Amino acid sequence: MGAYAKERAGERIAALAGQGLDLPTFWRESTEAVAAAVPHYMSPCWFTLDPASLLVTSHYQAELFELPPEWMAQEYYEDDFHNLTSVVRSERGVSTLHEATGGNPSSSARWHANMEYGGDQELLLALRTRAGEAWGVAGLYREPGQPQFDQEELEFLRAVSTYLAEGARRGLLVGEAADPEGPGAPGLVVLNENWSVESLTPGTERWLGKLPDGDWDGQNRLPPSVLAVAGRALRTADGQEVAGEVAVARVLSRDGRWIVLHGASLVAGGARRVAVIIEPAHPARITPLLIAAYGLTPREEEVTRLVLQGDSTAQIADALFVSPHTVQQHLKSVFEKTGVRSRRELVGKLFFSHYEPRLRDNERRIIAGQPVRGGPVPREAA
Repeated sequence: MGAYAKERAGERIAALAGQGLDLPTFWRESTEAVAAAVPHYMSPCWFTLDPASLLVTSHYQAELFELPPEWMAQEYYEDDFHNLTSVVRSERGVSTLHEATGGNPSSSARWHANMEYGGDQELLLALRTRAGEAWGVAGLYREPGQPQFDQEELEFLRAVSTYLAEGARRGLLVGEAADPEGPGAPGLVVLNENWSVESLTPGTERWLGKLPDGDWDGQNRLPPSVLAVAGRALRTADGQEVAGEVAVARVLSRDGRWIVLHGASLVAGGARRVAVIIEPAHPARITPLLIAAYGLTPREEEVTRLVLQGDSTAQIADALFVSPHTVQQHLKSVFEKTGVRSRRELVGKLFFSHYEPRLRDNERRIIAGQPVRGGPVPREAA
């Protein structure tokens, strides 16, 4: 594909990321844009990840509504040349199975599984925000006999990966705000061009009440931080076609907790509108789940979270400022409490116990046209 086609495709993806689309719609529209720049077999596999654990929370592919259980077992129980976590953690953020196997993809169990569906080549792209948070992975495939993905195609995908990450992140946040699962769900405020509130999702009043200097309950006066984030988001928008950047603010709440606000202009529908998503500064739900489900201590939970993210013993020791021996002692205790014998078994058990139910629920929700949710299934729901 030529440079012009790639430029237009990149502009299209950047615009889509700012439209506040639900996640399946964002993936469908992005699939068309990617195909215009990087030809591939069938349609991409779009995955969302929990940034706290890097485990899969949802999957979307037009031709395959449900992931085969054996695919997820291979991803989390078997060692192979190519997997989602390793690509997400890599500096480059994009990899092909041919590269990972030194040009011998048939040495990979993953390649044999892909070939059953007609895919010879596999490309994995990390979807990371500019701040480095991983919100997803895209998998592209080519059938036998087709040219390998070239450097220009890889660079194009790297260039649009942050927009894809932002679109996925906002799709999840908007979905959880529209259909809250618990008291920690994000809130969503949509403002029209006159700065009046067009809509609030259920529970947003609680978040507005926590932000300083507002009086939503008494006089419907929005906190200044909400208006400031909305204004910054609108200023970065260029007309009605390009959504601009996501404005972010971190605000100390009235009860002493940090809250994060994300402002995004909405370019669809003609009128100028802006959405502000309000969420706790630390939305990760894996920590209380691990402690409650397995009785892990806070330090054992930290070690487990780093294991899920693929850290080695030395890396965990450096991150926690302890010795490798101490890390091994913590791991031994974690293994005993969770009933596993290795890191690989630990990752697999946590995925299939707490994340695979989320994946399957999201597959059903996508078919039913309901919002997609992120993070593990809460212990009480499981």
